[in-house]
Amino acid sequence: MLLTITNTQPPATDLGYLLHKNPSRVQTFDLTFGQAHVFYPEAQVERCTAALLLDVDPVGLVRKRRGLSGEGGTLDQYVNDRPYVASSFLSVAISQVFGSALGGRSKDHAELVDTALPLEARLAVVPCRGGESFLRRLFEPLGYEVEAVHHTLDEKFPEWGESAYYTVTLRAHVRLREMLSHIYVLVPVLDNEKHYWVGEEEVEKLLRHGEGWLKMHPERDEIAHRYLKFRRSLAREAISRLVDEDNPEPDIAEEVHASEEEAVERLLSLNEQRINAVLAALKASGAKRVLDLGCGEGKLLRLLLADKIFEEVVGMDVSHRVLEVAQERLHLDRMSARQRERIRLIQGSLTYRDRRLAGFDAATVVEVIEHLDTARLAAFERVLFEFARPDTIVMTTPNAEYNVRFETLPAGKFRHKDHRFEWTRREFEAWANGVAERFGYAARFLPIGAEDAEVGAPTQMGVFTRHD
Repeated sequence: MLLTITNTQPPATDLGYLLHKNPSRVQTFDLTFGQAHVFYPEAQVERCTAALLLDVDPVGLVRKRRGLSGEGGTLDQYVNDRPYVASSFLSVAISQVFGSALGGRSKDHAELVDTALPLEARLAVVPCRGGESFLRRLFEPLGYEVEAVHHTLDEKFPEWGESAYYTVTLRAHVRLREMLSHIYVLVPVLDNEKHYWVGEEEVEKLLRHGEGWLKMHPERDEIAHRYLKFRRSLAREAISRLVDEDNPEPDIAEEVHASEEEAVERLLSLNEQRINAVLAALKASGAKRVLDLGCGEGKLLRLLLADKIFEEVVGMDVSHRVLEVAQERLHLDRMSARQRERIRLIQGSLTYRDRRLAGFDAATVVEVIEHLDTARLAAFERVLFEFARPDTIVMTTPNAEYNVRFETLPAGKFRHKDHRFEWTRREFEAWANGVAERFGYAARFLPIGAEDAEVGAPTQMGVFTRHD
């Protein structure tokens, strides 16, 4: 099994300091299941690649498992995909071989630990139990550009169908320790298997390596259940501890966090999934100053305030009354002075240029665009993409194709009486790609909610990233 990590920010060989592995020599490490080899296929100032090669010994695994020094075990224990694919073996190797990098430690160059780098990770073969869609739902909310190459079972026998195996490349401007944490947690989730007993200590590992990103990940519950091998009690404990983390504003926490039982047994509402997906996209972008356009009664603002990463949060809405409700629900009058300095509510229109909207790292437009008259879309595009021009824009809108799955919604009707239109997936992507091209952005798309094989997910999200 092979994992490579490439840095392209000069001096790219700083990767060696972060990994605590000298690019000039090959190093070998003994593990309980075989050996791990670390080497550098390339180590230049402009580009440096570190490789982690696992040599898994399936025979030794069977013998150790059975406590035998001789023969034993069934054929499938000896002949399987474990020596060749990314699995929990890779996670163990990362923790033991790249432990300092995973823990965010660098003795000689401590400043590099918190430096976001243009990194590319390539997993030679990954079993994706859930397919490419699930793979993307795991990594794209974390800000990765995902490239997946699907492998057939055997090119000579196409009737055997497709395999569950992919070659996966992940690209992002990210800290190395964050990338390693993401891979550490999510590779076993994709594989949906672990080679060792899962007990209480695995909850601690999940929380430790998921710190800062797992709590708001749109697939949080599925990640917890798969990582903990569907041990319900452990998953309940992990999710409960994630949603009950300390919060500087008790009033906000009371409204945001559900009970432990609800966190596990109740499916997230579509609105909660939507808000969590938006929040995950914002965190992946690295934004600290966020503008919520069409903020409504402040559901997203509440979560933004609850996370210390966001230093300034501004909500704008066209309705004075809605802003008054938001102020009441956020308990602005009872906030500490320090917390109150982080939040502002302003009244304004999405179709008129407003100097107050400039200078933000990111802007969100959550279930808003469909309320605009189509004749005003061009004005909205210029206000947001040309004049406000944040580095990142996160936008959600209903998927019109999914409406047929709502039993109480008459055919041909919109989900809300104030909607001026509702786009299909193709229509939204066509509009978004056109806007992105005109104003110097790149657009990517993510489904929100359970995906239907025919009509897709109920909500569609576009994430726009500015080129310059």
